Amino acid sequence: MNLDKIIAVRNEKTVYRDGDRCLKVFGAGYSKADVLSEATNQARIEEAGINVPRVLEVTSIDGKWTIISDYIKGKTLARLAQENPEKKDEYIEALVEVQHEIQSKKCCSLRKLSDKLSDKLELADVPATVRYSMLARLAEMPHHSKICHGDLTLSNIIAADNGKYYVLDWAHAAQGNASADAAQTYFRFCIDGSFDDAEKYLELFCEKSGTEKQYVKKWMPIIATAQSVNGNARERDFLRPLINETNNQIQEENNK
Repeated sequence: MNLDKIIAVRNEKTVYRDGDRCLKVFGAGYSKADVLSEATNQARIEEAGINVPRVLEVTSIDGKWTIISDYIKGKTLARLAQENPEKKDEYIEALVEVQHEIQSKKCCSLRKLSDKLSDKLELADVPATVRYSMLARLAEMPHHSKICHGDLTLSNIIAADNGKYYVLDWAHAAQGNASADAAQTYFRFCIDGSFDDAEKYLELFCEKSGTEKQYVKKWMPIIATAQSVNGNARERDFLRPLINETNNQIQEENNK
C-alpha cells in the first residue's frame, strides 16, 4: 500500500492514490460509525444507479479509519474551473445537470432529510424562538423522497477521462426535498465567496427543475440554522447574519 501520492487534503481527511485505488483517510475526529455511515451511503447510491467510485473496503490504517474505493481518472469541476475560468459557467451548468440526475433517483434506505434537519435544529446554538420557528417551518415544508447529496459542489464532481461524471463525498446524503439540497449548494458557493456563481447556479437549478426561486429561498433559513451546528468558523460567520435576520423578523412579528 502506497500512501505517498496525496490527491487532496481537507477537513481532517487526506485522500491518497494507490494505483487504481483511492484511499480516503479520516482524522481522529471521525468515529468508526461516521466512516461506516459514509461508506454505506456511497454503496447505496451506487446501487441506485448513480456514478460513484465503488467502495472496495473499509479498514484502519495506523489507527485511522479509511475508505478504499476505485480511483477515477479525471479532474474535478473545481480544478477545471481554475484551469479554464472562461468556462466556469459551463461547469456550473454541468453541476446542475448532475444534481438533476441525482435527484431523479430514489433510495429508500437513506435517512430522511427532514429527520436529519430536525435533529440539527434541536442542537443549533440559536435563541429558542428561532429554533421553534425553524422546526415549525420545516414541518410545513413538503417532504419528498428524492436523493439529496447534502454538500454538492464543483469540488466533489469528477469529469472522468471516460466522459462520465462521478460524484464524491456522500457523508450527508439523505432522501428529501430537492430544493433543500439546492439551498445547501447555493450556500456552498456563497461561503467560498462566489456570490455571482451562487446566483447563476440558483437560476440554472430553478430553470432545469421548473422550481420557483422563492421556493428554494424558503428553505434557506432552515438550512442555514442546521448548517451552523457542524459548520466551521468561516461557515458560521457567513450563516450568522441570515440567522440573525430571521431572529429579528420573528421578534417583529411577536411585537405586532
